[in-house]
Amino acid sequence: MSDIVIWEGSQSFSPGDTPFAFYDNDLDFQVDADKVIRYCATRLGYLQLDVELNANSYYACFEEAVTIYGNEIFQYKIRENFISMEGASSEGTANNKLINSSLDRIISITDQYGTEAEVGGKVTKYTGAFDVAVDQQEYDLDAWALEQGITGSIEVRKVFYESPPAILRYFDPYAGTGTGVQSLMDAFDFGSYSPGVNFLLMPASFDALKIQAIEFNDQIRRSAYSFELINNRLKIFPIPKTRGKMFFEYYKDVEKANAGFVDGDGLITNVGEVPYENPVYADINSVGRHWIYNYTLALAKELLGYVRGKYTTIPIPGAEATLNQADLLADARTEQERLLLQLREMLEQSSRTAQLERKAGEARSTQEIVNGIPLTIYVG
Repeated sequence: MSDIVIWEGSQSFSPGDTPFAFYDNDLDFQVDADKVIRYCATRLGYLQLDVELNANSYYACFEEAVTIYGNEIFQYKIRENFISMEGASSEGTANNKLINSSLDRIISITDQYGTEAEVGGKVTKYTGAFDVAVDQQEYDLDAWALEQGITGSIEVRKVFYESPPAILRYFDPYAGTGTGVQSLMDAFDFGSYSPGVNFLLMPASFDALKIQAIEFNDQIRRSAYSFELINNRLKIFPIPKTRGKMFFEYYKDVEKANAGFVDGDGLITNVGEVPYENPVYADINSVGRHWIYNYTLALAKELLGYVRGKYTTIPIPGAEATLNQADLLADARTEQERLLLQLREMLEQSSRTAQLERKAGEARSTQEIVNGIPLTIYVG
């Protein structure tokens, strides 16, 4: 024990005394460093008994406490605002910047929904076409994609093939009057739309109901299929009797899969790239510094416990003295957990959500108080 160098109460801090020198050039840190040594040493029993820690041990604990304080605050800020930070530039520092809620990332995320709903998105939709052969009902669109040199499969979104519209079959042979009205309407190119009598006497809604009735008839009494698409195999109804072109729209599966990946070079892509740096000690207020002093003491107590653990007992005249390693370690760990819990609870209570809920509660309470104030009765 006699070989251990302990603090004698006279050393002054100078840059380079801490392991990482994060804050060594900060004048406030330099001033507080020696004060923290006296505070911790006194709380550990200095003057009444020797404390087996030297000045650099205290300085290391002080530096670690400041760093942990900053890390806890910045981790909270990242959790609170990461959806607004993601995709922003990773250059510079975020330490002293206000972060407003942004819809940029939410809009970017919803681009995928826009693609599926075909109302936007960032995936190109292509148009393809193939030859329809006489009496050939089935066509393999994956084979078509290979012939076009498309890597991977395709996702067909729309086939431009429909049964003839119901309006072309809208003709009721019993609607005529035998007076040649239908022929008269044909002369003016109106005959394709509805029988002449109905066209002249019935409202347009009647025509719409007739068309709907024809379509329901096709669906219920007849096969109303125009095509069937299963696993990119297209079957056409009815079997084609003439040659022609079939057009369709599709996405490339590779492009849809890659749409979720954006080049993030120089951008924040994960919590480890958010440009927070160690805090500036001079900017920490008295509340934060008080927390740091107490956490430094807890770290020093833990370090002293490890030191005393090397010497379970020490000889004294006529007996041996047992050191309090176990008590020091238990107290130190309990105190560190308490301080971290206290800091995290304070950060959660100051979150944007908690503040808005508190303001809403204040508004409700104020309204209840105002409602209890008697209204003045006006006498004219």
